[in-house]
Amino acid sequence: MTQEYEEIEAPHSHGMAVLIGNSLIILAAVVVFILSAIQLDRVVTIQTIVIMSLSGLIGFILCPILYAGLKVLKPNEALVLTLFGKYYGTLKGPGFFFVNPFVAAAAPSNQEPTTGSVGGDKQSSKFGQLTLTSRESRQANKVISLKVLTLNNEKQKINDALGNPIIIGIVVVWKVINTAKAVFNVDNYTEFLSIQCDSALRNIVRLYPYDSSDEENEKSLRGSSQEIADRLKEEIQSKVTIAGLEILEARITHLSYAPEIATAMLQKQQATAVVAARQLIVEGAVGMVEMALEKLSANNIVDLDEERKAAMVSNLLVVLCGNKDVQPVVNSGTIY
Repeated sequence: MTQEYEEIEAPHSHGMAVLIGNSLIILAAVVVFILSAIQLDRVVTIQTIVIMSLSGLIGFILCPILYAGLKVLKPNEALVLTLFGKYYGTLKGPGFFFVNPFVAAAAPSNQEPTTGSVGGDKQSSKFGQLTLTSRESRQANKVISLKVLTLNNEKQKINDALGNPIIIGIVVVWKVINTAKAVFNVDNYTEFLSIQCDSALRNIVRLYPYDSSDEENEKSLRGSSQEIADRLKEEIQSKVTIAGLEILEARITHLSYAPEIATAMLQKQQATAVVAARQLIVEGAVGMVEMALEKLSANNIVDLDEERKAAMVSNLLVVLCGNKDVQPVVNSGTIY
């Protein structure tokens, strides 16, 4: 059974005080060692040998080892420490710290230092490859960034609820909130997040159509972007909690039909728009004809029988619903 780790604060003290104190002790030990060596050259005594041995042990072995426990962290950075293979605690910056010199900083495998966005643009994660000393490079690779980061995966082709293939891309804003889980519960938390985002996106997209139909209150990928984003955020968060990550926001950045059906779906959308426009025109024309007949009858302007009303309705509908400007024909005689 896999053990889940919870973050604890690593025992530490002020690094500057230890640095100054340790340096003074080394300096004093070196002075004592030199004086003891001079004294030993004159007179060999057990006391001088013991003092020289202790000063050499302190000044050249023990105190230099303490320098390994000095750690410097910048704002929004953390170090996960282990002691002989066991989780020791987490240091969170900014500051200059002193910890047990035998602890080692742990980091996810293949984890590269990032201070901005990670994801689809591979070049954006390569800026960490600067000219550094070997120690600085190792230190940078083991630092866990607590900054708000963005993940922008490549666009995916997924079938929507109606089976239509669509191209969709998302951007996820996230950060590390539990460094112990991020390091020990998963192998590489950035890669883990990327995979879970792809999986969650597929699960959500399959539940909704690209565009809404005639049914009221039907949610769609194009028309319900906020609801889809909230649902997507919850889905991703449920999958990455084990890795100690918090999802701040998930948004759809690209949405389109796949190339093989894009032309057909565009024609369908155009036809739907034309039908809707025609329907609106007809409804308005019928209302205008009805209003005209009612006013003619109410004001006693003209007395029309049913046949004349039918002819008037026909002419008005042709004029109001036609695409082109009308060319009226004046009848100089009787209509019968």
